[in-house]
Amino acid sequence: MVSNKTITTVTIFDFKEFSASFYALKSMADFIPKINGDPASPKFVKLMGIGSGNGCSVWPNFGRYALLATWNDENHASTWFESNAHYNQYLQKTSSHMTLYMQTTMAHGLWSKQSPFEKGTEYDPGAVTCVLTRATIRWRDMIRFWKFVPPVSGALADQAGPILALGIGEMPFRYQATFSLWRTGHDMKAYAYQNHHHQDMIKKTRQIGWYSEELFARFKPYRISGNHSLVKSIESLI
Repeated sequence: MVSNKTITTVTIFDFKEFSASFYALKSMADFIPKINGDPASPKFVKLMGIGSGNGCSVWPNFGRYALLATWNDENHASTWFESNAHYNQYLQKTSSHMTLYMQTTMAHGLWSKQSPFEKGTEYDPGAVTCVLTRATIRWRDMIRFWKFVPPVSGALADQAGPILALGIGEMPFRYQATFSLWRTGHDMKAYAYQNHHHQDMIKKTRQIGWYSEELFARFKPYRISGNHSLVKSIESLI
């Protein structure tokens, strides 16, 4: 356990049955207001959809969602996960789930006009690394932006190194983020700086300026829990 340090968690939920998926879709509207009624709730929290296919498609997967939250410390997170009634009702509808516990190694930018991630540990490029990118796309640039996404998503799926790569977002098409888990920081850097699709996207971002708000954060995962099929393989690496 990492005590007395701010941490971030990312929980992935999978829903198989139609009724459960429908419940999850409806919960996008009321999940956050309901949990915010609990004084022990996270410092910062977002419930987001996940792309279909390899996880990075523009089209949503209505059977998969992600919860991102920041906490005062690990005990705060564990206590809330165990005791919050609305969260546990949501969890009971899932077919599988997993939660990654992470410390921030670097973060810059804003999310909903906030800086939610506080650095908690040093970066080790030889260790397992998580990366979160998030942006608000300007209305005028949405069509142009999404034309360039498929090649970048395909390149990420084909790249050696990522254990998990997901496109996540609070609102389809406009509020977009990616979350990826890499075997090493070296693998992540190779993709970021050597893949020509990704470099082309960075160049266009600088030229066009199609984001009204953006954020980049890097994390060190140190614990994973849940019953998802990836839990054991990820646990062996961290």
